[in-house]
Amino acid sequence: MIQNRLAPHESLEVHELLNFKTLCLAKSKMMQGLVFDQELRALMQKDVEQSIQAIKALQSLYTKAPFASDAPVH
Repeated sequence: MIQNRLAPHESLEVHELLNFKTLCLAKSKMMQGLVFDQELRALMQKDVEQSIQAIKALQSLYTKAPFASDAPVH
């Protein structure tokens, strides 16, 4: 039988990954304002876009956690 829910330890790991990616996203967005090199700025923008996609994927996975709280929103 396939369960559609995460185990508690899996939920905590997804939560930790979600927190880490959210922190990385905030740092990349903040640092973009300090960068003057266009190539580096483009790389940082790409990182922001990929981080947003990863956060959305983690949020959808986090809804399978057995806890009764909503997924954090960035």
